[in-house]
Amino acid sequence: VQLQASGGGLVQAGGSLRLSCAASGRTFSSYAMGWFRQAPGKEREFVATINWTGGITYYADSVKGRFTISRDNAKNTIYLQMNSLKPEDTAVYYCAADRRGSGYFMTLGANIDYWGQGTQVTVSS
Repeated sequence: VQLQASGGGLVQAGGSLRLSCAASGRTFSSYAMGWFRQAPGKEREFVATINWTGGITYYADSVKGRFTISRDNAKNTIYLQMNSLKPEDTAVYYCAADRRGSGYFMTLGANIDYWGQGTQVTVSS
């Protein structure tokens, strides 16, 4: 599976962005998918994950209520809608895949089988 993230950019605080992650491979629909981010000088952290059906999602407390993860299995793509962006959301955002499908262990940084390249999100104050 190859993952291609896109949609990053520069936005003012309070603005919105939508990230996309397109996956190759016919087994995409059975994978849990997620978004992680890494700010300068910090470790990579969990942002949001979604299970293989799209029916179960998990969010980091820092983004809950502002970010929404979704997936379109017909298009082999996941999305991260980011609203009410804050300067502290500035980071490189990565998508990831877990063959096991639940998404829960991805929240712990475990069971990650594939990483995409990052896309930069910069939020100005």
